Amino acid sequence: MTTATALSINGQRLWDSLMELAKIGATPKGGNCRLALTELDGQGRDLLVRWMREAGLEITVDQVGNIFGRRPGARPELPSVATGSHIDTQPTGGKFDGCFGVLARLEVMRTLQDHDVRTEAPLELAIWTNEEGTRFVPVMMGSGVFCNIFPLETALSATDVDGKSVRDELARIGYAGDAPVGQRKLGKYFEAHIEQGPILEAEDKVIGVVTGSLGLRWYDVTVTGMEAHAGPTPMPMRRDALYAATHLMQEVVRIALDYAPQGRGTVGVANVYPSSRNVIPGKVSFTVDLRHPDAARLAEMDARLRQACQALGAGDTTGYPVDVDLRDVQHFPPTPFEPALIGAVRQQAEARGYSHMDIVTGAGHDAVYVATVSPTAMIFVPCKDGISHNEVEDADPAHLEAGANVLLGAMLQHAGMVER
Repeated sequence: MTTATALSINGQRLWDSLMELAKIGATPKGGNCRLALTELDGQGRDLLVRWMREAGLEITVDQVGNIFGRRPGARPELPSVATGSHIDTQPTGGKFDGCFGVLARLEVMRTLQDHDVRTEAPLELAIWTNEEGTRFVPVMMGSGVFCNIFPLETALSATDVDGKSVRDELARIGYAGDAPVGQRKLGKYFEAHIEQGPILEAEDKVIGVVTGSLGLRWYDVTVTGMEAHAGPTPMPMRRDALYAATHLMQEVVRIALDYAPQGRGTVGVANVYPSSRNVIPGKVSFTVDLRHPDAARLAEMDARLRQACQALGAGDTTGYPVDVDLRDVQHFPPTPFEPALIGAVRQQAEARGYSHMDIVTGAGHDAVYVATVSPTAMIFVPCKDGISHNEVEDADPAHLEAGANVLLGAMLQHAGMVER
């Protein structure tokens, strides 16, 4: 009997499919711009649906545009073993973020078709709508509605900068499906992905066994002092909002370092008002991103940030008071993945001779939402120099093949194979 580790995917076919999809929305620097629900996204969806049908999958599209390809099992009453990702990109994105996951799953289905392998449980491939959240917010929209994180109407009513709605754009590109969102049940869910960070490459590992996701807290901060003329105003008499804000920005980094190696702290956007050469800044607004895989530690980091804001506002930090407005934007608690599925990923990596290590995902993925409704695990492979969300994003074809092989084996391990 064929076993879960005896089968291997066709690495060249996987690579060729990635390169074919990458032609849709290709950028001059070798990346991809295929924003959600644009004409290019529609073309990418059309290509994937054609390939899925050729691989024998039954296609369903739900009301938020999520695409599902189902391969029936010998026992249709069993919950499906599913896998999925996304094909929308950042404006200056790469060829592998999300797309590797979708095409690795397609390659699993093709391999089973090649070898006439039948599984006990049905298999499913999901392509989630608007994971990136670049054109429409919120991020991870399709999986979020599927997992009851937010209502369908919230997603369909979302608009881009030109006022175009998700509802209208789904209809325009032909992916306004009629299947109720979340009606199909995913019994188990695996997602393969490039790491989007430098750890696997630095540790010389081929497979990342993902045990869960970092918790995340996003904030918008506004520090208000008083703008004044840069020449006549003595230094001790200033209420410089930028000087005050930089103290808080540095505290964000200190907080993360105090919770190393798993703490993260980032100031990603900053705006200075009135932004004039000879005016003392009166207002600074900036974003803060705090992350940690442990909920208690993330709560401590949050408390530290709030204490720093209070001290800054009172003048304890700079010697003069400022107004500090800290607004909570988003909170994703840490999400542990399913031990049995994590074990299957680890077992497949070991059985196939791939070097591997446990790792926590620092980025948001559809799998993080799916984990709230179904047992879930992820498989990471390295990306060159840890670079992602960038046109130079790259990956070794051998690593992609290894990740797809682990996905194949783990899915078969949990779906069961029918003896012939």
